[in-house]
Amino acid sequence: MIGGVRNWDYRYCWLRDATITLLALLDAGFTSEATAWREWLLRAVAGDPSQVQIMYGVGGERRLPEYEVPWLPGYEGSAPVRVGNGAVDQFQLDVYGEVLDALHVARMATDVDGHDDSWALQSKLMEFLETGWRKPDEGIWEVRGPRRDFVHSKVMAWVAVDRAVKGITEWGLPGPLDRWTALRTEIHNEVCARGFDPARNTFTQFYGSTELDAALLNIPLVGFLPATDPRAVGTVAAIERELVQDGFVLRYPTAEDGAVDGLPAGEGAFLACTFWLADNYALSGRVREAQELFERLLALRNDVGLLAEEYDPALGRLVGNFPQAFSHVPLVNTARTLTDALRGRPRSRTDRAYPPGHFFG
Repeated sequence: MIGGVRNWDYRYCWLRDATITLLALLDAGFTSEATAWREWLLRAVAGDPSQVQIMYGVGGERRLPEYEVPWLPGYEGSAPVRVGNGAVDQFQLDVYGEVLDALHVARMATDVDGHDDSWALQSKLMEFLETGWRKPDEGIWEVRGPRRDFVHSKVMAWVAVDRAVKGITEWGLPGPLDRWTALRTEIHNEVCARGFDPARNTFTQFYGSTELDAALLNIPLVGFLPATDPRAVGTVAAIERELVQDGFVLRYPTAEDGAVDGLPAGEGAFLACTFWLADNYALSGRVREAQELFERLLALRNDVGLLAEEYDPALGRLVGNFPQAFSHVPLVNTARTLTDALRGRPRSRTDRAYPPGHFFG
């Protein structure tokens, strides 16, 4: 981040970023990448499932200690310059959902033997999640404030259980179907009861909160609720009111006291979140608005078509990490979602059933 303390070392492999990239590749029919990624993942996360890290070195390194380098000024004064990333020690519950979702989709796309090692990994992760899903965490934005019961994190725990249930029902894999089905229902019911504000008709950032979080836009994208569900529609409306700035979406309110993320206020609009809003428009029938927003985002690309992590509407420039996979992958996903919607068959990534290699055309 230019000129601020939100400045982190990103030279590592985040499981979340890797899995969403894999899902986009699978959607385009690149199945060999799925096989290679599965092998890397099985090596990197070997061991106690409760000790799965949210990031690793590209060679699977686990020790990534963070320290500051005060003698370097940083790009355009982006200080402090940091090496390593302290978020490696965080608990981010949503990562389990991303990983189990990717393994499930990879199984469908590659038609691998259902009894491969990836199911053993899924089963071990589920053993942890049966109780671990209740733990508060640092969430998708890896906040450096106190752990919370982030709603998006609980939704992704539901995704993990849902994909495990489908492994049994759709692939005949071994597992406690009744127990996991009941767990899936329990998580869904709790999120809808504790993570939803009926007075404002919106999901909230964490249990008991009144704040919003753009990560909630993923609720329809992962199949937790349809985009047309009144609760999903209400959440989009609330985000439009409170998090959209100059046509782009902020991640969440950044308070001066750092109450949520432990950091000073102020950052640009997060491009991934704006793509997620376009996805919600497309899936809920607001196709023209989705197309207009998508085209506005495309117009931000530089001369070689690349995007950064954020955009500063006041300065009219890209800011943050560059280039950023967490912007480009949502671009690809929104292009696919919008294409389906323009053809009159809006589908989230969860609903797609194209054969490998079938993309757009």
